[in-house]
Amino acid sequence: MKKGIIGKKIGMTQIFDESGKVIPVTVVEAGPCVVVQKKAVENDGYNAVQIGFSDKKASRVNKPQQGHFQKAGVAAKRVLKELRLDDIDSVNVGDLIKADIFADGEYVDVTGTSKGKGFQGTIKRWNGARLKETHGTGPVHRHAGSMGACSTPSRIFKGKKMPGHMGAETVTVQNLVVAKVDAENNLLAIKGAVPGPKGGTVVVFNSVKKA
Repeated sequence: MKKGIIGKKIGMTQIFDESGKVIPVTVVEAGPCVVVQKKAVENDGYNAVQIGFSDKKASRVNKPQQGHFQKAGVAAKRVLKELRLDDIDSVNVGDLIKADIFADGEYVDVTGTSKGKGFQGTIKRWNGARLKETHGTGPVHRHAGSMGACSTPSRIFKGKKMPGHMGAETVTVQNLVVAKVDAENNLLAIKGAVPGPKGGTVVVFNSVKKA
């Protein structure tokens, strides 16, 4: 059964395994998350649960959201996410989802918003090559180069790698290993790097490809 939890990226550190080998890990404050809403095939066309993470002042919530949280009988939450589940009978509104739904050695997928890089050129954005910087090449040695032929096709093809906004997009890193679970403090130590800055919101799912 698919499972997941919302968390906050704390940062990176390292831990040691039983043999003394160092493991680089990202620490994620995973939950606790509360089930705010259930969606069923009969009413909504699909099975899912909506979970909330991180409390929010009631005064900062608009009236439709206030009614949504009051109906569920839970405190206002800063982040809401839907998890598509095959079987939602075992989950009820108001239930808490904690970090202990995962175990040491389990494979997970982590989704987050990558760091924003602003407007960048083709070299940084697409790993393009530059021209030589001598013998009068400049000032175009970092430019994109040819945009295509003039007569045929007389246009630039869609998908051309050009300068533009880089980063600040949804990224999923797959098949990361949960190195350690601290259920008491709701922490997950996930081997490797996950998307986003420190303090960014991430969603941790059990791995799709390793399931």
